Amino acid sequence: MVRIGLALGGGGARGISHIHVLQAFDELGVKPDRIVGSSIGAILGATYCSGLNAREMAEFIVGTFSHRRDIVAKLWQTRAPSLKDFLHDGGFRIGQLNVERIVAGFLPPQVPKTFDALAIPLGVMATDYYRRLECELDSGEIVSAVAASSALPAVFRPVRRQGRILVDGGIYNPVPYDRLKGHCDIVVAVDVNGGPDGDPTLIPTTMDAMIGSSQLMMQALIDLKVRADPPDILVRPRVSPYKVLDFLRAQEILGATGLIKEDVKRAIAGAIEARERGIETGAFTEIVGANEAGTAREASALAR
Repeated sequence: MVRIGLALGGGGARGISHIHVLQAFDELGVKPDRIVGSSIGAILGATYCSGLNAREMAEFIVGTFSHRRDIVAKLWQTRAPSLKDFLHDGGFRIGQLNVERIVAGFLPPQVPKTFDALAIPLGVMATDYYRRLECELDSGEIVSAVAASSALPAVFRPVRRQGRILVDGGIYNPVPYDRLKGHCDIVVAVDVNGGPDGDPTLIPTTMDAMIGSSQLMMQALIDLKVRADPPDILVRPRVSPYKVLDFLRAQEILGATGLIKEDVKRAIAGAIEARERGIETGAFTEIVGANEAGTAREASALAR
């Protein structure tokens, strides 16, 4: 039996395009043996591992983020229940929103409380702030783990979990496919980090510059890792036109990145067939979204 591992990278709203890769698995009738994710990849990974299929996930996301008023109402429901809790959360401070309450409020109800109840094993990447290292969370409570992985410092407060202070998993490992190496026969990685995109004659806002700079650093990490030891299949949807917090454009993001799915299906099916026949190709497949379409290319120069 061919074991397939799937790594879902971080990128905020850009990660909505992960759904097309998950749908490729669904349409092939193949389930990953393990999923690891950072940030939005952890959120969608937890949702998929709970048993929802990609189509159900797309319907949930579009339904949740279709109207600004509904999002504001949902955010209001995540507020601290008392003045004491509000002050404990730090009050109104930039970068101090309580990510645990927000994640709990926006996750589908099908997501269970703990990792051991998931249908597919899941690893969630976070960054241990004081120990200065990455950590993979795969036991205990799901909400706190996913919240820690999503705790972008410019927006959310860090998460305290099991005696550690944790922040965004993408800081150390934006696309954690290396966590699957040696455990799976085929490793599929999805990079939705993208980068700053816009009018070069305009100076970005402070928030855009902070987030864009972190994207540049994370992309440097991803590219170095891919050059040193690539996954079997690397998927890069065209997501740079969208901002990290563009969740209100969920339907647009899905529409603009959807054609990449067929290339992903072909690549996964080909990799499974090669493995079953005992063929070692010595190359990895990179699927890059361009002009709302996916194009696959063999990257023999980066052979392992």
